[in-house]
Amino acid sequence: MIVNRTPLLSPAIGTQRELVSLTFGPQGAAKKIYMQASLHADETPAMLAATVLRKKLETLEAQRKLTAEIVLVPVANPIGLSQHVMGQFFGCFDLNGSQNFNRGVRRPSELLTGLDGRLGDDPASNKKIVLDAMREVLDAQKPTTEFESLRVTLQKLSFDADIVLDIHCSLEAVIHLYTTNAAWPRIEPLARHLQSKAQMLSDDTGLGLFIEGTNLLWADVKARFGDRYALPEGPVAAIIECGGEREVSYETAEHYASAILAYLADQGAIAGSVSDAPALLHPATQQSASEHFYAASSGIVVYRSEIGARVKAGDPICDIVDPISGESTTLTSHSEGMFYMRRAIRFATAGAEIGRITGG
Repeated sequence: MIVNRTPLLSPAIGTQRELVSLTFGPQGAAKKIYMQASLHADETPAMLAATVLRKKLETLEAQRKLTAEIVLVPVANPIGLSQHVMGQFFGCFDLNGSQNFNRGVRRPSELLTGLDGRLGDDPASNKKIVLDAMREVLDAQKPTTEFESLRVTLQKLSFDADIVLDIHCSLEAVIHLYTTNAAWPRIEPLARHLQSKAQMLSDDTGLGLFIEGTNLLWADVKARFGDRYALPEGPVAAIIECGGEREVSYETAEHYASAILAYLADQGAIAGSVSDAPALLHPATQQSASEHFYAASSGIVVYRSEIGARVKAGDPICDIVDPISGESTTLTSHSEGMFYMRRAIRFATAGAEIGRITGG
């Protein structure tokens, strides 16, 4: 294992943070895997899963079973991890600039203008040309804030990976995945190994997610050049949501880590026997079909559907109880699907998100 420490841009005199990445397996191997945990900082289940992954990867490396270069960033957001107000973590947004750590990643379309005339008939050569162009784009970045330096550092570690796994957790949730329609056939075995209960697909969320830096780069390349040049299959990326933020146990972390490694074995990154993935628990659905519930008024949230329940149109999701008037408003589902995420705090202000259902 190689430990790499990349200093981030100092935000203030006397302050210096660094990003730690761990590299396993043969350097410069034909296949590269990139995994990062807790981009929203206080996603503890993701960090614990990464800790277990590290131990397992060290063992596999000692046994010479790794056939791919594997990069693991166990704490992808040291900035957010240092942000806490009166004992409560606040890791989703950068408090110095209000930016979401997993939003607003620029679509790397600027490199496309320089590819015309450089591509040819060999997919492997074309892959290198695209990655070299992406490297040039990233090297040209001049971060002016600590937030920007973290983002560029993570992109430089991941842009040339064949598989990118961004490991998160939600509020109260079942384990679920996000990826693109194009990537789904190669990500589907991961969903089965994880026993993921919901998988949402989107060609472009419009949010600028970290994984879209990988998925949309290759989608753009294929859309522009696929009819003229021989292009490789391209990398794939997915978000893994490790259940809810309070589900921190060795048992769940062991499950996540073992499932991820079983998937990587399927993908040829680990030598040895390949285990059969269990059946998919819930079919993939379009992310746009997900139904989001919001509180029309403030009050106490009393859930009437359990997380992980399959609900039908008309089923009650929760009541919003006004403790002053005593009146209660029931939110019901308008679609059928998996109730995969809900609010952790049981009091809501008007307009607060209450939960999500996969939809059809």
